[in-house]
Amino acid sequence: MTAAISAGVKASRSITNPFARLGQHDLYKKLLKEPLTYVTGAVLLAILQISSFAVLGKGWGVTSAFTNWGAWIYQAFGGDPASWAYFASEKGQKTISGGFLQDGGSIEDIGVVVGALIAILLASQFRIRGISDKRQLIGAILGGLFMGYGARMAQGCNIGALFTGISALSLSGWVFFIFLFLGAIIGGKILSTWLVRK
Repeated sequence: MTAAISAGVKASRSITNPFARLGQHDLYKKLLKEPLTYVTGAVLLAILQISSFAVLGKGWGVTSAFTNWGAWIYQAFGGDPASWAYFASEKGQKTISGGFLQDGGSIEDIGVVVGALIAILLASQFRIRGISDKRQLIGAILGGLFMGYGARMAQGCNIGALFTGISALSLSGWVFFIFLFLGAIIGGKILSTWLVRK
């Protein structure tokens, strides 16, 4: 019995050791644990944007898909989002009737979430952290609501309205950048005075 247990422990070590050694490899650390350089990040984003135009026929976006998700959930409970002004266009009607799997933006968003999870697991950085205080919770909720509302009013977030807008040489992308910069300054001051300082 003891010999069997010892053999099992050795076998498990032989399986886990390659992964432990892999985690110490310089190339592994460089690709999956250390942050990418700004140049590398910019090149990867450019490739992603070109791929989005080539495959989906439109630039990369994130928050528009969330609106579609809300509409489909509402529809599942008997609502009629097809009657909303937001989906009044032919494209909007097609989105509502097409469903989740026919929406390229939704597939992209799922890919972002799954890809981020895989990356953080491979980098051994996954942690579940509790909320430190009520101010942090309130700040997160209000920030999410304001960001979501602002993204819909601007017809895009910092990805669709800024990144895609500028890459398409759109003036709206640069206008978005100016006010995003000003908003970040104001938000930073609010964060430092209300959430950080006790």
